[in-house]
Amino acid sequence: MTTARLIFAGGGTGGHLYPAIAIADRMKEMLSSKMPVEIIFVGTKRGIEYRVRETLGYPLHLINIRGIARSFTFSNLAVPFLIVSAMFKANALVKKFAPHVVVGTGGYVSWPVLRAASGQKITTVLQEQNSFPGVTTRQLAPKATRIYLGFGKASEMLKTSGEMIVTGNPVRANISKGDRAEAMKAFGLDPNKKTILVIGGSQGARSVNQAVLQGLQKSVLPDGYQLLWQTGKRDYTEVSAAAGAKAKSHALFPFESRMELVYAAADVAIARAGAITLAEIEACAIPSVLIPYPHAAGDHQRKNAEEFARQGYATVIDENELAGHDPLSEAVALISSGKAAQMRTAMRQANEKRSPAVDIIANDIVNLVTMAMQPGAVSDHRAIDNKGR
Repeated sequence: MTTARLIFAGGGTGGHLYPAIAIADRMKEMLSSKMPVEIIFVGTKRGIEYRVRETLGYPLHLINIRGIARSFTFSNLAVPFLIVSAMFKANALVKKFAPHVVVGTGGYVSWPVLRAASGQKITTVLQEQNSFPGVTTRQLAPKATRIYLGFGKASEMLKTSGEMIVTGNPVRANISKGDRAEAMKAFGLDPNKKTILVIGGSQGARSVNQAVLQGLQKSVLPDGYQLLWQTGKRDYTEVSAAAGAKAKSHALFPFESRMELVYAAADVAIARAGAITLAEIEACAIPSVLIPYPHAAGDHQRKNAEEFARQGYATVIDENELAGHDPLSEAVALISSGKAAQMRTAMRQANEKRSPAVDIIANDIVNLVTMAMQPGAVSDHRAIDNKGR
């Protein structure tokens, strides 16, 4: 029996890696009952994919590539040589593995792998998480057979002869399956109190941490409320020391991999506006106060947050307004005013009306793989894609 083979290229950050894992896991589940499946990931040694390689669940192949720094550095002089080397290695890997489909989820490493696949007439698809597409997606879009969009607005920035499908962003199937009672016990929280989750990603968000810390020190958090606060590894020691006795009834931690439990405990979240964070809190129907990272490429976090707010799921505070807008007070106000309940209802209703993004994407790629595996149909299928769109 023929083995279905796929390459997933994407990483650097969790925002690029975790959608790839979600799609790969779902595809493996769909295909395994029908045929053998072989999936490999391609990343870089500097990305999060390398740090989690032992628990990734798939073989990880490394390619050395990075972008050009915005300000001049001597390291920029090496970039053209890295690109040539990366293309050589990507071409060799694609030729040896002979995938039926190559999936790119963003990050610099997607570029050489999908370029190599396109050059070898292999079907390529992209998954773009943000409302403002990254430069890699914009460059690869013209030759992609499919582009799966987290936000419909991204289509305005992309030119392609393939098909763009607005799916939302894929998240892990278990992300909304956490048990609240188990979560409260795991984090030592009071099940009778409202819980405000503070989350800035695995590295944390210093300005968000400082704003929440100031609010905590000013005692703006009423009785009956508690914090579940992921500070990030960088800020944990400093934040814990500064919070001191004020942190006694709250749960502070540098990083937590059991995100299903984190979300299960939360009544409201204070968060950045990364696309996957938004997808996860939407899947879990958690109202939020969003503080977009102002230096994100193309200001995409602000665009993500504005779209989320437009749908009635969140309020937004610009980082330069934190001095006059306390996020803890905003979170409390959402709950006490009843707006949080309205936001939660809106998200639940939206979730009920649509299939999970990971299912839509995985099912479509399964169809592409099946077409590519037909005897004599691989090159014909690609010819149809190239001529008919």
